[in-house]
Amino acid sequence: MKWTLATSVALMLASLSGAHAQGRAPAATDANYPVRPVRLIVPQAPGGSNDIFARFIGQQLGDRLGKQIVVDNRAGAEGMIGTELVARAAPDGYTLLMASTAFVMNPAVIKKLPYDPVKDFDWAAMLGRGPVVITVGPSLPVNSLKELLAVGKGKPNYITMASAGGFMHFVSAMFKSQAGIDATIALYKGGAPALFDVLGGHAHMAIATIVTAAPHLRTGKLKAVAAGSAKRIPTMPDLPTAIESGLQYEASIWWAWATTAGTPAAVINKLNTEVAAILKLPETAKRFSLEAAEVEIRTPAEIREMIKTDLVKWAKVANDANMPKH
Repeated sequence: MKWTLATSVALMLASLSGAHAQGRAPAATDANYPVRPVRLIVPQAPGGSNDIFARFIGQQLGDRLGKQIVVDNRAGAEGMIGTELVARAAPDGYTLLMASTAFVMNPAVIKKLPYDPVKDFDWAAMLGRGPVVITVGPSLPVNSLKELLAVGKGKPNYITMASAGGFMHFVSAMFKSQAGIDATIALYKGGAPALFDVLGGHAHMAIATIVTAAPHLRTGKLKAVAAGSAKRIPTMPDLPTAIESGLQYEASIWWAWATTAGTPAAVINKLNTEVAAILKLPETAKRFSLEAAEVEIRTPAEIREMIKTDLVKWAKVANDANMPKH
């Protein structure tokens, strides 16, 4: 009996000591974060807007923190493969997610997500947002949105829209619904591959972010017929909006960094502060403006509220557009 009591006390003291040590360890680690490279998962293929801004901000953040931000492209399943990796990662801030508007759109069209978009993530930083452009390739010789719509309505099921999972699919389906045209939506693994098929004449059009479309617009190989923004894009003042062209269509993409739920607040706040400092640099605003995007700074709490609001917003859009769940 003596041995049992002594053992119990010893085990209890050891347990308390271990718990106390565990309580101290995260604090010390948080203060020194990061002590090793940080993985930034982009759930889309290289070349798209998510990838471009992930690498641009990631490079600068790595320089500031003294540790590399390793961009890891995990495309597929409409962005869910890469997103689930972050949801299931250790909550230590060493696995980040490059999230975009697709994050809040997917729940509106997918019956069962492998993660909870609210409960499984904490939000570290907002980067910015930008409008989409309605573009056509050489296989569709039109010069305006009105001409595009005329072709679509005059030739049912003729137009092929190159798209991708998540954001591009959603805004393409919304465009098809609001324009009242019968068109085929061809899905690709990312925005860049989708545009390559438009350029090659294998698809007629694509609704793309300016970040992805800009290089091709500059060469003239891709033509923009309307902007999906509420007002004209400053860097493209001659391009009318869809609304100006008679179609009540408006869409934009935002970019933000998430991490696994339960990540220490000190780590999240450090990421938020460092990224905000980068966003305030003149060269960052200039880089964003080249793609007709604007920087946007928010606190983690503000981002979380934005996510909740957008989940409701896009669920309504999906319902109004009769987008089926799959």
